[in-house]
Amino acid sequence: MMNAMMIDGHGRKINYLRLSVTDRCNLRCRYCMPAEGVPCLPHGGILRYEELFLIARTAVSLGIEKIRVTGGEPLVRKGILGFLSRLAGIPGLRQLVLTTNGLLLEEMAEPLKGAGVQRINISVDSLDPENFLRITRRGDLDRVLAGVTAAARAGFPIKLNMVVMRGTNDHEVVDFAALTLDRPYAVRFIEFMPSGAGEGNWRALVVPGREILDRIAKRFPFDEIDRGELAGPAKDYRIRGAAGTIGVITPVSGHFCGDCNRIRVTASGMAKGCLFSREETDLKRLLREGGAPGLEKALLGIIRFKPGSHQLGSDEPGKRSLNMSRVGG
Repeated sequence: MMNAMMIDGHGRKINYLRLSVTDRCNLRCRYCMPAEGVPCLPHGGILRYEELFLIARTAVSLGIEKIRVTGGEPLVRKGILGFLSRLAGIPGLRQLVLTTNGLLLEEMAEPLKGAGVQRINISVDSLDPENFLRITRRGDLDRVLAGVTAAARAGFPIKLNMVVMRGTNDHEVVDFAALTLDRPYAVRFIEFMPSGAGEGNWRALVVPGREILDRIAKRFPFDEIDRGELAGPAKDYRIRGAAGTIGVITPVSGHFCGDCNRIRVTASGMAKGCLFSREETDLKRLLREGGAPGLEKALLGIIRFKPGSHQLGSDEPGKRSLNMSRVGG
């Protein structure tokens, strides 16, 4: 039964924690960071695994049922498999999931399954090798697709995330949707958001979710489907007769804040109730200076004062830009 303290000030049930384990990444995606990358946090600026585990265990004891491990790229951090195995063993945790760019997945899919990870989200923003390289600046699409195949072979449900950018990869939307026809993939289209990567007029890159669906509908008829209890912010659909599903995430054109069920902790230990909120609590300082006793109170405070909605779109362009690799977008 959900702890009453896990209901935020807007009546939402909070049961989902996004936990970033690193700010480092082996790609330089255009919507995430500049070509030269961003300065990495010093070793001492990142939460130790024991600290991350304590946060996760405390959150689950309060009522968190789902943890998503993010980065940066989480698979680049040494010792990640052992940490994931410990997370999977937390009593009361119903779902342990991970987001990755897929570059290291071919060799790590089986070990991840063995560690207890139940689901994997793989970021793939183009099915064209040259365009994929332009977007990621250093990515090898063949390696990523080999990782997708390895994950499917290991028994993972496959979920592919595509950040749709006008004039960059929006012409591939129908191709991505077609992946679900014969494969039980979940393909999700995500509206572009300002990210601090020097995108300038970021609004010009946004392809609204409604437009994405309209483009697909011209080729494939589809129907809306029910979302699971621990689902994320996507609205999901199935092309008629398809093996898989499609979904859209619309942080810009259609706030999904009313259904938001998550809090997040960055790799540096900053706890936030909203991706775009400036309000955050320094859990690293609390753990290293005050010890663990204040952790439960701090997490409950994040939930209690979680914003009712983000303000993306109401400020001047770029004002709420953020570094996705550090926040664990």
